Amino acid sequence: MALIPFRLSKTRRFEALVQPHLEVMYRFAYRLAGQQQDAEDLVQDVVVKLYPRLDELESVDQLRPWLNRVLYRQFIDQVRRKGRQGDRPLSELMDGDSHADWMDSLESDDEGPDALLELERLGPVLDRVLTTLAPDQRTLVLLHDVDGWRQEDIAEVLDIPLGTVKSRLHRCRAMLRKKLQRELEPIPGSGRLGE
Repeated sequence: MALIPFRLSKTRRFEALVQPHLEVMYRFAYRLAGQQQDAEDLVQDVVVKLYPRLDELESVDQLRPWLNRVLYRQFIDQVRRKGRQGDRPLSELMDGDSHADWMDSLESDDEGPDALLELERLGPVLDRVLTTLAPDQRTLVLLHDVDGWRQEDIAEVLDIPLGTVKSRLHRCRAMLRKKLQRELEPIPGSGRLGE
């Protein structure tokens, strides 16, 4: 008499697949949403949405990029829904202070007093300038330049060609550079930096 092979319940199978990726998903969601509560809600929405699709999850070869792609699409859908609620540009849908914490996570290679003073002066200006970028532009810069994602990984998660990632990243950096120059130019006659 053969014993029926033991099979984990659907819930345990789902947890075994998704649990190892939750921390990475949360960090990515935080970069997208900019706030802890919004990031938690975003991850929860994705998990709830994927639970009934367990068979599809089990057939995915590389689950981490696939999950991040689903998370990104869920975020874009939410931003679009918010955009339809009013007639405001997408860049205004994100809270202006939502990305202020990311500067605190940066480690400095040179921790001398001059570098710390420069970072202290530049940090708020950079935060303000970053908030003027559209959410997809800000996400691209933060993922690559702050979180250290490879361009190939970004292309896979965002489901766009690698060349598009490179050109968008180049354009975003050029925009940031131009906006930072404007912000850091002294106000004529005052000796102060511009605001």
